[in-house]
Amino acid sequence: MHKARQLPLLRNVAITSVGAEGNAVARVGDMVIFVPMLIPGDVADIQVRRKRKRYMEGEVVTITRHSPDRISPVCSHFGTCGGCKWQHLPYELQLKWKTRQIFDNFTRIGRIEMDSPPPISGAANHYFYRNKLEFAFSSRRWLTRSEIDSGDDYSGSGALGFHIPGFFDKVLDIKECHLQPEPSNGIRNTLREFAVSEGLDFYDPLKGEGLLRNLTVRTSTTGEVMILMVFGREEPGKIRLVMDFLKESFPGTTSLMYMINLKKNDSISDLEAYLWSGKDHLMEELDGLHFRVGPKSFYQTNPVQAGVLYDVACRFAGLTGKETVYDLYCGTGTISCYAARKAARVIGLEYIGEAVSDARENANINSLENTEFHAGDIRDLLNITFLETHGFPDVIITDPPRAGMHGDVVKAILQASPEVIVYVSCNPATQARDILLLSERYRVDAVQAVDMFPQTHHIENVVRLVLKEGLEGD
Repeated sequence: MHKARQLPLLRNVAITSVGAEGNAVARVGDMVIFVPMLIPGDVADIQVRRKRKRYMEGEVVTITRHSPDRISPVCSHFGTCGGCKWQHLPYELQLKWKTRQIFDNFTRIGRIEMDSPPPISGAANHYFYRNKLEFAFSSRRWLTRSEIDSGDDYSGSGALGFHIPGFFDKVLDIKECHLQPEPSNGIRNTLREFAVSEGLDFYDPLKGEGLLRNLTVRTSTTGEVMILMVFGREEPGKIRLVMDFLKESFPGTTSLMYMINLKKNDSISDLEAYLWSGKDHLMEELDGLHFRVGPKSFYQTNPVQAGVLYDVACRFAGLTGKETVYDLYCGTGTISCYAARKAARVIGLEYIGEAVSDARENANINSLENTEFHAGDIRDLLNITFLETHGFPDVIITDPPRAGMHGDVVKAILQASPEVIVYVSCNPATQARDILLLSERYRVDAVQAVDMFPQTHHIENVVRLVLKEGLEGD
């Protein structure tokens, strides 16, 4: 047997920057090391946990000198919960390092010449900005160091909160989350206390059994609230007990619904939603537009910054009222509706059929008759036949998932040759990759970042691409 290789403990390592996934970065000799939970200016002893040819990954053992920029996190769960990893970094520096991500990805991956990081629209609300949170019940509670040291007996106590990163079966019991406004914390804490007092069993993800499985709370800028319970088995009497309790405890709830999930995974896209009281949706308002949000609907989780994002996208599109706009990966049609007020026609393409139904409904709600939506895989939909049938676009707005656009979609866009492409992305790395593929015909004309997720490393970025000189109209 080969003896396991001893990985080194690195002493007094100085953190110099921020890299992939928001991890801190340091250089040790000719190697780069990535470490979570540190910020530039920290000096720490770091235990290497993984070593590769060009980089290492490690974890903090001791911070020997704190960065002068470090601030105290507001959340008691910071460092254990998997979210809000940048609470110890001042907001102005969060913005700095987010735009640096874009600069690094664009210059290295996209080979785009940039003199400096792009401008960024910061968020007015640094906390309590989310309109949706999903919580998990688990009979397997993750114990914090303070709970272990307390000597208290937590055996048999369940948790209602967030999964610990890397442990699908472990859930951190959350007392107060600073991401979503009330009544989110009140609903979660009240329901947990009731479930414990009634002896209701929390879901065991290893065994795949248990009554209480998931809780989703949605809020809206119009003041409406949706509570969605997901049960792990059909037990009408106990389901009635829980749903009646929620109805009585939170009488102002706009929509109270439940689902039954007997599958191994937590996905709800294929589950039926049952209405217990109220209506089966919320109404969201954004810049005079109204959107219907159901239990399965995708809607931007930071509604205030969503308005900023869509304003940037439409400004980059340069709409005058004469254009045909294609909105790729249109989701529930929010950007489509925004653009339809300033364009001649908007054609939305989306691979999730239920989202397309929502998009059509949202266009009807807002009396936007110059829209049409098509469901299907965009790499199959967007072809020469579709373009000839529906008309070639003057502008394409594309907002793909984190993986970016499939190569066939990029080729179809090049074939369509719109005058302007507006590329909205939550992943600057795949965005830069796709822009490089488009660079045979397009050049970057403008870049604007929008911070949708304060306290995290995530960033939305909008790029305006225009046809290179000499290629217009060919």
